[in-house]
Amino acid sequence: MKKYIAFFRMRFAMGLQYRAAALGGLVCQFFWGAMAILAFQAFYESDPGAFPMEFHALSSYIWLQQALLIMITFNGMDNEFLNVIQNGNVAYELCRPVSLYPMWYARTAASRVSAGGLRCGPTLLVALLIPAPFGLMPPPSLSTFLWFLLSLALAVGVVAAMTMIVLMITFHTISPRGVRLIAIGVTDFFAGAIIPLPFFPQGIRQVMELLPFSAIQNVPLRIYTGDICGPELGYHMLLQVFWLAALIALGKLLEWKELKNVVIQGG
Repeated sequence: MKKYIAFFRMRFAMGLQYRAAALGGLVCQFFWGAMAILAFQAFYESDPGAFPMEFHALSSYIWLQQALLIMITFNGMDNEFLNVIQNGNVAYELCRPVSLYPMWYARTAASRVSAGGLRCGPTLLVALLIPAPFGLMPPPSLSTFLWFLLSLALAVGVVAAMTMIVLMITFHTISPRGVRLIAIGVTDFFAGAIIPLPFFPQGIRQVMELLPFSAIQNVPLRIYTGDICGPELGYHMLLQVFWLAALIALGKLLEWKELKNVVIQGG
């Protein structure tokens, strides 16, 4: 276990070095969040009572989404792992005296946390200074914030497990681009990255909330805003734990199958 913690620490420290990239991403995410909030405001003004979330809660949802973008979306996938599969350098990874899956999983989670940590603080600070209802509102209570942090940790674990599944599938392809683009599109839609899940019709929303994608953004962000609370909070977090365990098990199974007949590309 210590060696995988060491991989996490090394990748985390490496990710903290890219401050210029974090600054560029910070500016982009701030303006993207502002445009999204203004676009939703136009819809809210047309019929204020027709929407399932209060506008200030939606604003907080969007700001958190932008601040934690690298942590909880497929856009934060590290290209290094895709490149080593494509160019054949994965052969060196397989020679290490450690298991491939936990090593890559630890490094994937660390790169997300380090890159996301550089961006989330300034984004949240600016969002807190924006007047209501356009800015980030504090959570309803301290306990809500603590549940949010726990749910966020589970969400990072789930998205890292999904990333590992994509990496295992990439062993079957010549180029990882197609697999990655499909994964980003599907995940963003079903996770609530484009439209929050409460805005979908009830029947469709109930199905989408059962899918693993909901555990990435929908659950932690709605816990923070108070949209998920009480018994519903425990139910959704248990779903997060279930999908985390299930996706890790699926990723390990794919690793076992792939490495039995792995073909090294490149030369």
